[in-house]
Amino acid sequence: MKNIVLFASGSGTNAENIALFFRNTPGVEVSYVFSNRSNAGVLERAKKLNIRTFVFDRKMFFDSDEVLNLLSEISPDLIVLAGFLWLIPEKMVNAFPNRIVNIHPALLPAYGGKGMYGDRVHQAVIDNGETESGITIHFVNEKYDEGNIIFQGKCPVHKKDTPETLASKIHKLEYEHYPRVIKELLERL
Repeated sequence: MKNIVLFASGSGTNAENIALFFRNTPGVEVSYVFSNRSNAGVLERAKKLNIRTFVFDRKMFFDSDEVLNLLSEISPDLIVLAGFLWLIPEKMVNAFPNRIVNIHPALLPAYGGKGMYGDRVHQAVIDNGETESGITIHFVNEKYDEGNIIFQGKCPVHKKDTPETLASKIHKLEYEHYPRVIKELLERL
């Protein structure tokens, strides 16, 4: 049985999409949702899907081995970041080399790095007059958005696009491609 642990900080639409995709995939289980926010919508979504949850704070994540120890017990084949905004500590990256995956709402290396998430990314893409944007699925290393790229999907950016309309296009790409790429990665393990 291949085991996925999801990390999310927000409403959890991507995490839910991934969990639903794998619900009917033999030999794959989303065993946990980890969150750094006790009021994150993803926790309610996980509960409805009967997925265990674990909530942690900054100290547990950065200053102790509590999160790392639990992950080691769970022994996930992949750790999937689905709207998780904190930098992954180097000791966690080293414990799960090429097994932590993230999705970014732009075509990296452009529009990545600390503070570049959500509408901030979309606004920057629009402000710079880009004609296309998209998603980047990449392995996580010890720096924001600098891990090896696994997949990129593109969409056009039109002059009339707003951060909201661009976000809608990006979400469609995320929902379509993220579960499929995760499945392909699991098949290679």
